[in-house]
Amino acid sequence: MSVLSFQKPDKVVMEKTDNSNKGLFEFKPLERGFGATIGNSFRRILLSSLEGYAVVGVKFPNVVQESSKINGVVEEVSEIILNLKQIRIKKAANIEEPSQKISIDFSGKTQLTAGDVAQFTDEYTILNPDLVICNLDGANSLSIELSVQAGRGYLPSKEQLVSDTTDAVGYTPIDAVFTPIKNVDYHVENTRVEQRTDYEKLVITIETDGSVDPQEALQGAANILIQHFAQITDKDITFEMQKRETPEELDPVEIKRRAILETSIADLELSVRAYNSLKAGEVKTLGDLVSLEIRDLMKFRNFGKKTLTELEELLSERDLTFGMDVSKYRLGQD
Repeated sequence: MSVLSFQKPDKVVMEKTDNSNKGLFEFKPLERGFGATIGNSFRRILLSSLEGYAVVGVKFPNVVQESSKINGVVEEVSEIILNLKQIRIKKAANIEEPSQKISIDFSGKTQLTAGDVAQFTDEYTILNPDLVICNLDGANSLSIELSVQAGRGYLPSKEQLVSDTTDAVGYTPIDAVFTPIKNVDYHVENTRVEQRTDYEKLVITIETDGSVDPQEALQGAANILIQHFAQITDKDITFEMQKRETPEELDPVEIKRRAILETSIADLELSVRAYNSLKAGEVKTLGDLVSLEIRDLMKFRNFGKKTLTELEELLSERDLTFGMDVSKYRLGQD
C-alpha cells in the first residue's frame, strides 16, 4: 500500500528551563491534526507507563489499625501513611536489584523526615528529603519497616497482594505512585512552511520528580509507542478472523441459579458490618461474592471471622461456595 508523503519534523527542539527537572520540547512542522494526536499519545504514556519506585507498604511494631497512635508520636498512623505515600525514590545507580525493605530505627530528634530515611539505605536515593513524615518527643524512638517496589503508574493499596503470611501481620499496604512524571502539558500552534501557514507546531512540557531526565522520559515514552505499533507493521504478522461462538442455551436449573447469582448484596439482609465490608471491596452481587476466594475476602477492611461465618452460612443455604467459576452463567449479559 502506497503512503502519501507526510510533513514531518526534521528535529526536536528542547528549550532549557530554570528547573533541571522540567523540559520544553517543540515538534514542527506537522500535518494538521497531528499535533493533538501525537501530544495526547505522549501525555497518556508519560503519565501511566514509565517505571519508577515507590513505598508500597509499612510495618509498625505493635500497631494493627490505621486509626491507632504510636506512643510518643504526634501524628496518627493514618497521617504517617499519607506522608510516606509522598516520598519520591530513585534506585541508586550502582545497584541492579535493590532490596525491597528499608528498616528504620530512628531516635534522638523530634522530627522524622524523608532525608532521615535515606540514612538507613544505600540502595535508594530520596528525592524530597525535606518531606516531614512525623513528629515525636525527643526522648522517644520509632522503628518502622518500609516496603519498596518498582512499578508503573498508580497502584491502589487494595490491589496489592501480600503473599507472605508473616509479613501480613501488622503490614499496611499504601497507595503507590510509581510514575516519575509530576506533570505533562501540551499545546498546538500554527507554523509556517514556505508559503503555507496551516501546518502545526506541537509544544510539550514535561516535569519529572528528578528520578529521570525529561529528555529520557520523552524518549522512553516514544519507545513504548514504537514497540506497540511495530507489531502491527511487522511483515510477518498474521491477522486472523476471530470466530464468534454462539453461546449455549442455559437449562432451567442454570437459569434459576443465574437469577440467584445476580442478586444484589443489598437484598441479602446482611449485617451492617458484613455489608459495609463487601461494599468497600466493590462486591455488588452474589455472583461477585462467590467468585472470590476466602483469602481475597480476608484482605477487605474490617472483615473478620464473624463476618466470614455469616457469609458461609448464607452461601450454604443457597447451595453456593466461595471460589466458584460463574463464567458459564453469563452474568450481566442479556
